[in-house]
Amino acid sequence: MRQPAQLRPAGLVSASRLRDVLRATFWLVPATCTTAAIALGAGLLAVDQQLPLDHTAILFPGPPAGARSLLSAIITSMISITGLVFSITMVVLQLASAQFSPRVLRMFLADRTIQATLGVFVGTFVYAMVVHRGIRGTATHHPFVPRVAVTGAFLLVLASIGLFIVYISHVANLIRVATIITTIAAETRDLIERTCPPGHDPPPPPPCPSPAHHGEHTVTAPSPGVLVSANHTTLARLAREHDCVLILAGRIGDFIPAGGPLFTVHPATPTTLDIDRLAPQLTAEVALDTERTMEQDIAFGFRQLIDIAQRALSPAVNDPTTATQVLDALHDLLRRLATRHLPTGWTRDQHDTPRLLVHQYRFADYLNLTVAEIWRYGADVAQIPGRMTTLLTDLADAALPENHHAITTWTAHIHGPGAPPHGSDTSVHTPPTP
Repeated sequence: MRQPAQLRPAGLVSASRLRDVLRATFWLVPATCTTAAIALGAGLLAVDQQLPLDHTAILFPGPPAGARSLLSAIITSMISITGLVFSITMVVLQLASAQFSPRVLRMFLADRTIQATLGVFVGTFVYAMVVHRGIRGTATHHPFVPRVAVTGAFLLVLASIGLFIVYISHVANLIRVATIITTIAAETRDLIERTCPPGHDPPPPPPCPSPAHHGEHTVTAPSPGVLVSANHTTLARLAREHDCVLILAGRIGDFIPAGGPLFTVHPATPTTLDIDRLAPQLTAEVALDTERTMEQDIAFGFRQLIDIAQRALSPAVNDPTTATQVLDALHDLLRRLATRHLPTGWTRDQHDTPRLLVHQYRFADYLNLTVAEIWRYGADVAQIPGRMTTLLTDLADAALPENHHAITTWTAHIHGPGAPPHGSDTSVHTPPTP
């Protein structure tokens, strides 16, 4: 009998999830810079009060009126240039979304140079305001000029100018299609290296789940979201402690509707499982989000690259060279996957007992996703058939025997009659035999 338990999944389930969220949080670096600027301004004012220094060749030499004028100019100019930088960033985001894919915006929002530039500009503005209020008196009546702090404001302006030049160069390079493709491919490649390292023996055959007559419990999702990560180690430990087998309802990157199954729990015996106590522990180790991320989702890297290729092959853009660049990046990723034994998705405890199943993409899924969608839109484009043939030929030479069927099937389809099949990243589609 199914016993649903509805509980809200936590947003942060692991250190890697926390790093991913912090990296994509655009306001974090500017907020940190602003806080540091306030602390620095207050600290240097305290230094000036404890160690009153006369003007030297290094420190600001002017009277209170001159210091106020300098800081006022810094305040005015920095808020203007901050608005300019923010405007440029918004335009870049719009261009990237329209020209390439809305799914690449996360890469721009997570860019540390953009975040640091905005943070330094806002920090300089706030620092100048903090120091400005510390100036007292006039040139003849109880003057106090925080010379160290005012000099610090001048140095921050110089740093801001240098960073602005770096920012312009960085953004101009960032919106180049080659940079975007290379960045996405590198992130996907790193994830492949972490999850599918080379040189490993074939994984053991997947076991069967617990017998159906022992009962089955379902933990459902209380709200809709994309399954972005799962803490495999902790989930397997919980399954061992409760003597059950857990099956995650979808693959990483799949959408889970509100009320849809999140976990299926198979107890070893019908009386040992306390689902009410287990359910909140399970949902705390799974993260749902509004969009896919690259934390554990290799297929999302393929999705972003293929979207760029499809848009480049559309009649509105008509840029087959960009699609060829995408195929080059996908070729490298597919070759890495074709030559490795991919994980089965099972996690075992220390006694080698299977405890957790997270359904995985197979090599055929990645190949079908890549070839089907690009071939559909590029079959009649001069550059695509030859490049696709080269890709499949190289994969056939390098792939493990278990992956040859998917490659040869697509090779026969591309060189045979018939319309290209439609691909998807949510299920395996085998092209029809010509």
